[in-house]
Amino acid sequence: MSDTAIPLATTANSKRGTRRIGRAWLRSAAWHVAPWLLPAVLLALWTIGSERGWIAPQILPPPARVYDTLVELARSGDLASHTLISLQRVLVGFGIGTLGGFALGAALGLSRTLEAYVLPSFNAVVQIPVLGWLPFLLLLVGVGEPLKYILIAHAALVPVTLSTLQGFRQAPATLDEVARGYGYSRWQRIVHVVLPAAVPTLATGVRLAFTKAWLALVVVELVASSEGLGYLIVNGRQLFQLDLVMAAVVVVGAIGFVVNHLLDSLEARLRRGRPSAFRE
Repeated sequence: MSDTAIPLATTANSKRGTRRIGRAWLRSAAWHVAPWLLPAVLLALWTIGSERGWIAPQILPPPARVYDTLVELARSGDLASHTLISLQRVLVGFGIGTLGGFALGAALGLSRTLEAYVLPSFNAVVQIPVLGWLPFLLLLVGVGEPLKYILIAHAALVPVTLSTLQGFRQAPATLDEVARGYGYSRWQRIVHVVLPAAVPTLATGVRLAFTKAWLALVVVELVASSEGLGYLIVNGRQLFQLDLVMAAVVVVGAIGFVVNHLLDSLEARLRRGRPSAFRE
């Protein structure tokens, strides 16, 4: 082989490597951009339709008007105050529901007897929508903050309970047998075998619980509240200020999207960090 063949082969390999890196970068960029294509198209259609008169402003205000309303709400401080009130409500209700769901799901997962007695009734009760409990709770606790906390907690409790039950039941039987062979107590088997296997499922349940809690918050504030983002929506509808309605809807969607994305990233990290013995 001549001396010139080696540099030529090295150059060809370098070019192929560069092309592979370029294609990988393009695929990665397309993967990150793709989710934003549909919202961008809808926003463009909304803008064009408003400018050309295809969409009546009484039905759907133009994006520029919604943006101006958002800026005005932010400058006046109303947006921050209503958002903080809604976040406080959802965090309290979500925390109560999550803790209750963990406790109930773990109890059901660890006791077949308790599951046989409680789970059928639990499954029947959870079929009732959040608003179905509203008239009954209004008689018990009134229209104050406890009503909102209870309904939000109920919305969060259901997915956490079911995911905890599923997570506690999916621990590999072989690992449990090994733990028994090493003389682990029941509590040690729960800590070292059951919980590590259940963590990814619990993370999924928590993410779904927050989604349910956030939706319940908006519904409750639409029906029985004088503060919060849901109140902004219903107040804008009553005053026929659809720009205010859309501005509040945008904020609700943005907060829900951000928190769900953070929880989704946490869930993905937990799944990546899952011990190989627990992988399917």
